[in-house]
Amino acid sequence: MAYDPEHRLVLEVVPGKRNAKQVCEVVKAAKRRTGGRIPRLITSDEYRPYREAILKAYGIREPVVPTGQPGRPRNPAMIPPPELLYATVHKTRRNGRVVEVDARLQFGTPAMLEAALEASSANTKVNTSFVERHNGTDRHRNSRKVRKTYRFSKDWDVHNAATFFSMYSYNFCWPVRTLREQTGPDTYRERTPAMGAGLTDHVWTLREWVMFPTAPG
Repeated sequence: MAYDPEHRLVLEVVPGKRNAKQVCEVVKAAKRRTGGRIPRLITSDEYRPYREAILKAYGIREPVVPTGQPGRPRNPAMIPPPELLYATVHKTRRNGRVVEVDARLQFGTPAMLEAALEASSANTKVNTSFVERHNGTDRHRNSRKVRKTYRFSKDWDVHNAATFFSMYSYNFCWPVRTLREQTGPDTYRERTPAMGAGLTDHVWTLREWVMFPTAPG
């Protein structure tokens, strides 16, 4: 899952076992949904395919300088653009318990990372806690994913459909407490992730979301 922590918005979901192919799909789709813009900061755990997928999606071709020597020139390598900032979370475990968490910078500079964290309204340090917390929310909303349950999916297509239904309806129909705006001394305006991201101006009913026409593809 690709997740925007500042707006609590689910950008993309690819159901299935985590592998290099699935990681490439979710990164590529997240880039498409954000109009190809490079995010201020990308974070993940240390699963290796993320680095390659991010470089493939956002990287640029290294300029090839002619050497004047005979033969075919070498293929240009993919390199991160100067504005690409990507950091991973490294967890140190002892006796099966996490005792220390620190950041490992993959692309970008320490100064860029410090500036991105200062500008963020959601993070003060590199972490994956928002994704982990949303996984708990998803299990709460989708009983098929509750651990040790008889309600697990028996059909893969139905499992995919239930996942998409739960994840994307969350964006438009689920007011998030931390996104609400105070309108008076004791009054608040509830907001969904889609409202926080400027995609809509009201909390959608489930019927409104299900019946909303969509473009093919």
